[in-house]
Amino acid sequence: MNYSFIIRKAIESDAETIHNIVKEAFNNYIVRTGISASIEPVNETIEDVKNDIKNKEVFIALVDNIPAGTIRVSIQNDRSAYISRFGVLPKYHNAGIGKAFINLVDSFLVSKQVKKVFLHTASTYKELISFYYNLGFYIDSTTKDKGYVRALLVKEF
Repeated sequence: MNYSFIIRKAIESDAETIHNIVKEAFNNYIVRTGISASIEPVNETIEDVKNDIKNKEVFIALVDNIPAGTIRVSIQNDRSAYISRFGVLPKYHNAGIGKAFINLVDSFLVSKQVKKVFLHTASTYKELISFYYNLGFYIDSTTKDKGYVRALLVKEF
């Protein structure tokens, strides 16, 4: 497959597109993990996305100008950061987009003097856990606060 992709900062007019990416990516996540609980990403509104574009760092990936993935990052007061709503459409899995997102976020966070970044993911999603391990994350803890076992992953800079 020959294609090119770019990752850029999202703008408000991307909100509906990002909403659709998140819905599809996280519905796939539910299927892949066997989660029976409702998860927040599939229930967010376009207004929620617009609010995050205003208040967080939100990026979108385009493959040959077609939306393919998104990621959100918020920097906390303690110089740590949290990644949320990170999703790549299933048809673009294993194409390097997820890794490119993490590399971009890493560079951005280091430039902001962030020392640690956190994210949650289902501990039963083996491929995703492996993906994060290969990019320098480790499991700090697990919780069942959302109705399934979620791992808190951490990466230190």
